[in-house]
Amino acid sequence: MSEKTRISTDAAPAPAHTFSQGIRKGNVVQVSGQGPVDPQTNEYLHPGDVVRQTEQTLANVAAILDAAGASFEDVVMLRVYLTKREDFGPMNDAYGAFVTARVPSGVLPARTTVFTGLPREEMLVEIDALAVV
Repeated sequence: MSEKTRISTDAAPAPAHTFSQGIRKGNVVQVSGQGPVDPQTNEYLHPGDVVRQTEQTLANVAAILDAAGASFEDVVMLRVYLTKREDFGPMNDAYGAFVTARVPSGVLPARTTVFTGLPREEMLVEIDALAVV
């Protein structure tokens, strides 16, 4: 049986004390939900701009994947949480450009998008990832 390992990196925002940035168990990596947060300052970025928030959020996911020895090529599922239905199109465009550029095989991850409230008012998007290395 493989050990469960906490993934931690300064290249992504520090997690709250109640969860890890990510977990790896064997060849499975789960990245906790990330938001549009600057890893150095832990400040929320790009208020009101879902495109830039999506790009920053995915960059944070990528940093945690990298720390786990994974990449977007290994991601099998991404879950996107949005606060506003009208942000779907712009988020989807930014998401598509970011993820497609990082998956050279062209086999894009599965995805679910949910409309919900998020922990901070300035957050328009949160994204988590499941990867198999």
